[in-house]
This record gives sequence, structure tokens and C-alpha cells, in this order.
Amino acid sequence: MPSLQDQLLKAGLADKSSARQARQDKRKKQKLKNKNKQDVVDEHKVAAQQAAEEKKARDRQLNEQQQKEREQRSIVAQVRQLITVNIQNRGGSESVLNFTDNNVVKRMYVGEAVRKQVTQGRLAVVRQDEEYFLVPMPVADKIAQRDAASVVHRADTIEEASPGEEDDWYADYQIPDDLTW
Repeated sequence: MPSLQDQLLKAGLADKSSARQARQDKRKKQKLKNKNKQDVVDEHKVAAQQAAEEKKARDRQLNEQQQKEREQRSIVAQVRQLITVNIQNRGGSESVLNFTDNNVVKRMYVGEAVRKQVTQGRLAVVRQDEEYFLVPMPVADKIAQRDAASVVHRADTIEEASPGEEDDWYADYQIPDDLTW
């Protein structure tokens, strides 16, 4: 059976000089291999491996980016659900609740009882899609864990002062004996 090289020569797909050159190259590679006892590095294989590694690195980076985007969308959806499920009624419009959002004073018209709950720290103002809503403070804590920027206004718990404490600021001062009322 004739070799592949002979078949290519007969078919006219190769000429004698290219066949001779191929044989010489093959002999040279074999001699180098035997002489150095090292594998001859095939540059095409190395280039292909590098390309495959670069593709894997790009794919990993793209997957990480997509994962971060999915997590961000998930957080937004969780915040949206917490707000929509726990929205509190504003209770009328007889009182104004002022709060700041990004150094801009905003107003919300609420009932007097609702305003008192906000100032006492029972309700918080949250933002969703450029609208403001009232939610209970535990829900605001959960929202803040996911996205702190969504919680716009939280009143610290105000401790009610006992009636006598306001007048006691001068208790450390002595009253002169000769003072007559």
C-alpha cells in the first residue's frame, strides 16, 4: 500500500520538493528529540492552550459579574417585597412630617398619631422608586441590612423625661438663706 505522501504526489496535490522538505523537517525534529531527550514544543498546541485558558478566565469573570447582577436584583426584589407587604397607612393629612433625603428636605402629610409614631421611632420612612412609604421599625432594620440607602428617615427612640427632671438642672446650686420671695 503506498504512503499518503505518494498518494498526494500522484493526485497532484503536492510536489516532490514539498515532500522532500517535509521529510527533512520530520528528520530534524526527530534528531532534536533524540539528541536533547526533550519533547519538541509544538507552538500551535501551546497557543491553543493559552487561548483556552484565557477563554476560561473571561468566562469565569463574566459568570462572576452575572452572579453579582443576579444578587443585586434579588436584593432589590426583597426590599420591594418587604416594603409592599409592610406599608403603613399615613392616617390622614392633618400634620406634616419633614425629613431629609440626600440633603433635601422632603414633606409627607400624615395623621397626628402616625407623626407621633415616627418621632418616637416606631415607624421609619423608606424610599422605593422615588416614592416614600412608612414601615415599622423592625422591617426598616431588615431593609437596612439589605440596602441601607432605601431607609431615608429613622427617628432615634426618644426617652421621655420625667416631669421633675426639667426643673432639676439647677439643683446643684445653693439657694442663699437671705433670699425672700
